[in-house]
Amino acid sequence: MKTMTPKKKDIERKWYLVDAKGKTLGRMAAKIAAILRGKNKTYFVPHMDCGDFVVVINAKDVHVTGLKKEQKLYITHSGYMGHLKEIQLKQMLEDKPEFVIIQAVAGMIPHNKLRKEVLMKLKVYAGPEHKHEAQNPVTLTV
Repeated sequence: MKTMTPKKKDIERKWYLVDAKGKTLGRMAAKIAAILRGKNKTYFVPHMDCGDFVVVINAKDVHVTGLKKEQKLYITHSGYMGHLKEIQLKQMLEDKPEFVIIQAVAGMIPHNKLRKEVLMKLKVYAGPEHKHEAQNPVTLTV
């Protein structure tokens, strides 16, 4: 038996729509990461990008368990002394809810040359409106 490797022309990409309202952040991010990589397909190979597009709406209404809203911190540093910034998850959900979901999914994608290509297929919106109606995304239950 020979191992079949898909060609670029054989890869069929679908569009999925995920409503994040009331969904747990980590569980949702894990399923989105698997779809972005293509692990739900029978011809998945780790050295090729064979994943699908995912559109996430209602990012501002995502649910987190426990005390993560107060305890989880997003830390950035500019490189200059005294410029370390710490922002709580609660504040980040108010200011940039898209960033929270993007970071959660990005943490579940391997750090390799395909990472940027895979993350480009993730589209996140804070509200219920999105710009991808023309692609006819299939609603995905997470």
